Amino acid sequence: MWRMDTFWFDVAIIMSMLAFGNILFGHFEEHRPKWRRVLKTILMLALFLTISATAGRAWALASLVLPLIAVLWIHLVYLPRHGVNGWTGEPKEKYYELIGAKK
Repeated sequence: MWRMDTFWFDVAIIMSMLAFGNILFGHFEEHRPKWRRVLKTILMLALFLTISATAGRAWALASLVLPLIAVLWIHLVYLPRHGVNGWTGEPKEKYYELIGAKK
């Protein structure tokens, strides 16, 4: 039987969140090299598992709230204030200029 008290459950949680995030918002990262996007996934997983192992799953899940609030604020407030659609990242030129990316 599958148990929720193993680290595999933690891996499933964070990887599911990262997968949905990449599916829905990956177009905001398409200017970044693939190795950097892979490294981000590995570091997020390592950080989440470290928090889960040391402080517990509740703290690990709670640690996801602050970045979630930041992402929501960026996409719902900051980007639209600067003339960029927070859902599509368009116009791309304005978005790249805003973040200082070279495209």
